Amino acid sequence: MGEDVSVRTFSREDRARYRDKVRRCLDVFAEMLRESRFDVDRPMTGVEIELNLVDEASNPAMRNADVLAAISDSSFQTELGQFNIEINVPPRRLTGTGTADFEEYVRASLNAAEVKARAIGAHMVMIGILPTLRPEHLTAETLSANPRYKLLNEQIFAARGEDLSIALSGVERLAVTADTITPEAACTSTQFHLQVSPAQFADYWNAAQAVAGIQVAVGANSPLFFGRELWRETRIPLFQQATDTRSEEIKAQGVRPRVWFGERWITNVFDLFEENVRYFPALLPVCDPEDPMQALAAGEVPKLAELRLHNGTVYRWNRPVYDVSRGRPHLRVENRVLPAGPTVLDTIANGAFYFGLVRALAESDRPLWSQMSFSAAEENFTSCARHGIDAQVFWPGLGYLPVTELVLRRLLPLAHHGLDRWGLDPAERDRLLGIIEQRCLTSRNGATWQVETLHRFESADHLDRPEALREVVRHYVDLMHSNRPVHEWPIP
Repeated sequence: MGEDVSVRTFSREDRARYRDKVRRCLDVFAEMLRESRFDVDRPMTGVEIELNLVDEASNPAMRNADVLAAISDSSFQTELGQFNIEINVPPRRLTGTGTADFEEYVRASLNAAEVKARAIGAHMVMIGILPTLRPEHLTAETLSANPRYKLLNEQIFAARGEDLSIALSGVERLAVTADTITPEAACTSTQFHLQVSPAQFADYWNAAQAVAGIQVAVGANSPLFFGRELWRETRIPLFQQATDTRSEEIKAQGVRPRVWFGERWITNVFDLFEENVRYFPALLPVCDPEDPMQALAAGEVPKLAELRLHNGTVYRWNRPVYDVSRGRPHLRVENRVLPAGPTVLDTIANGAFYFGLVRALAESDRPLWSQMSFSAAEENFTSCARHGIDAQVFWPGLGYLPVTELVLRRLLPLAHHGLDRWGLDPAERDRLLGIIEQRCLTSRNGATWQVETLHRFESADHLDRPEALREVVRHYVDLMHSNRPVHEWPIP
């Protein structure tokens, strides 16, 4: 939810006006789809990476305003917590050395930003959940200064009518309550964007949903929260609970959560936007002066501001995006399932695996989703978040099998083919998919490294949990800067 909004209160009239405006936007969007008004000529890809800030003691540094001022680069933006920032990488095509160009840009940008952050006593960390976070770091006082976060916090709790209850049961258990949405700030992710045509959108979205669990298993990097070892990708259930607008009674009625995997395969991109409008009340009913129907009739490209704002407050793991660039509208799938890190190289390898795999599946003669129930994909997603690279998953024609076996036997060859279809340089393809292959062969990803390292410090060095967690972060940051893929990281 990146739109800037000012602090205000909303009346019943505001909400009624906004509902009407969103529905008019939806009608205009449908008309644009019928008239094929979208940019489909040169599909682009993009990436966003959310980052944590730490101090010299590896604890969260509430300095994002100071750090952003020091960096002074529009690619870097504020995020929910004062210990978060985000880098938005300019979009590129995947042809040729597109992935290497992504990697070079991200590394250069992060290294330059780290130098400036270090000068004011902060360091940047790419990790799904910062292990040294404690409850006192996630309060109303640690929300970023941007007014939209305060307003979003107020609206979520107004909808709930009570405090958040966060209950996570993994290797260890955690049960806490929160009176703000700041636990969401603990969840730092990587988002991959893929521009697709309206005609292809359903196939790409369905493919992304089908492989979401596998992405999480291979890329898990969030096993620790509030000093507890929980799920291998704890960010998934934590994000679901930290933004839940439903009370227990509303949950019992079957009302859908705003962090949502979905419930069915789709046949058209319109299905997703229409579901968002039909199922979810507005959190931020801010109306734009544009009349989208008049804009369309005048031959202009409508902003559809209300539809975009509403869409940004429904947190699908694969989100449909309508946007306008250089005066032309386009559609994107925003893939939101992966954590940040561990390294830039690991991040780009995750992206290559995803981009190649969804293209191969989307262009398959017999769609995977015609052979697999949607509930099976959701079950895979939950299992992979809980167990990470050790998960068992279901796959059509193979039944239940270890996720590493599925990737090695079936999915890496598909990703190989998909990257060829994108026109990626073969050496780049092999370099990046080789990293995914080695993770599966070694059963080592960010989550397993963090947990094994924590246990090592506790058992061999007899450190207490808080000190062991600080040592985990200290070693993690050093290895992150090496840009060695995580499967090669040694246990200290």
